[in-house]
Amino acid sequence: MRYFIELSYNGKDYHGWQNQPNAISVQEVVEKSLSTLLNSRTAIVGAGRTDAGVHAKKMFAHFDTEILFQINDLLYKLNSFLPKDISVQDIFKVKPDAHARFHAISRAYLYRISLKKDVFNYDESYYLKQDLNLIKMKEATKILFEYKDFQCFSKTKTDVNTYNCDIMEAKWHLTENELQFYIKADRFLRNMVRAIVGTLISIGLGKLEVEDLHTIITSKSRSKAGFSVPAHGLYLTEVVYPETIKL
Repeated sequence: MRYFIELSYNGKDYHGWQNQPNAISVQEVVEKSLSTLLNSRTAIVGAGRTDAGVHAKKMFAHFDTEILFQINDLLYKLNSFLPKDISVQDIFKVKPDAHARFHAISRAYLYRISLKKDVFNYDESYYLKQDLNLIKMKEATKILFEYKDFQCFSKTKTDVNTYNCDIMEAKWHLTENELQFYIKADRFLRNMVRAIVGTLISIGLGKLEVEDLHTIITSKSRSKAGFSVPAHGLYLTEVVYPETIKL
C-alpha cells in the first residue's frame, strides 16, 4: 500500500528536508522513526526540497509498506517518537501511483519580516531595521505575473529541465509589527522565493527601481537579481493535490 503523510517542522536545526551525507535532515529523522515503528526499512519521498533552516507548516511525503497498521495508532506513536520540532498531522491511503512530488498541483510559501525587534521571534522571522516603501514593493510584485521564466531567481547549479513557473498568487500583507509575503505557484525553483523577496526588498529600500524588475527577469541572470533573504523567515504553507489520488 502507498500512504501519504502530512507533517510540519521547524527547520532551525535541520540541513533542509532532503537526506544529506554529512548533516541531519528532516527526511532522515522521519524515515528512521517510521522504519523503527514499522520494523521495516521505509523510505519516504517528499513533495519537494526545503533548504537548510526553512520551516514547513504543511509538507507531504509518500511511503510504501506491506506492513498492516492502524492509522490512528501509527499517528500517535510517530508523534511520540519524533522530536519536538517535527509533527505529523495525518496519514492516509492513496492510489499506488500517487506521487507526493509529481502530483502536486500547487505549492505556497510565506515569508515573514519583523519590523520591530522581538526577542521571542528572532528565530522565526527576518528582522529588518530599515524602512520599506511598501507601495513600490506591491507595484513590483504585479510584474511577476507577466513572466513564466524565473531563471534569474534560481540557484545557478540546479538540475532542472525548465525554469518556467506559473505564479498564481503573490501579495504583501502588513500587520502591526510584521510584513508578510505570500506566493503560490505550480512549482518553485531552488532559492526562488528567497531571491524574489530579497529583490523586492531592494526595491523597497530604493536600491532598485520598480521597472528594473523587467530587466532582471529577462536577463535570466541570478547576479542581476537582489540578495537572498535568510532562510529562517520562510515557511512552506501549502501543497495541493487532486482529490483523485486518494483511495
